[in-house]
Amino acid sequence: MRWILAAATGALATLATCADAHAGPILYDGVALNIGVSCQWQSQCMTQQRVAMKRSLKYVASSHPPQGRVQLCNRNANRGGYRVDWIGFDHCIRNASLKVTAHSTRHQRSR
Repeated sequence: MRWILAAATGALATLATCADAHAGPILYDGVALNIGVSCQWQSQCMTQQRVAMKRSLKYVASSHPPQGRVQLCNRNANRGGYRVDWIGFDHCIRNASLKVTAHSTRHQRSR
């Protein structure tokens, strides 16, 4: 837990120089924290993830893909816990050859 706080503190200092720092404190932005932890606070990776997130959310809002496809892509892009690989989600949601089956849309409760 202490190393996460140390990494977050170091990232805050790094992000203070970034263009996105004017949006507000990163501690109050769950998406930025998620991307930062997923990318291990590497600025190029964080920029790519943020661009992919905006692009995929815009696509979902405009094209309204089936709910099963969104759920399938969410599971595919899951990095464990609440972390999301937005680049993977963007590629998945735009994949026209992806077929959603009844088996893939079932919510499995193994816990």
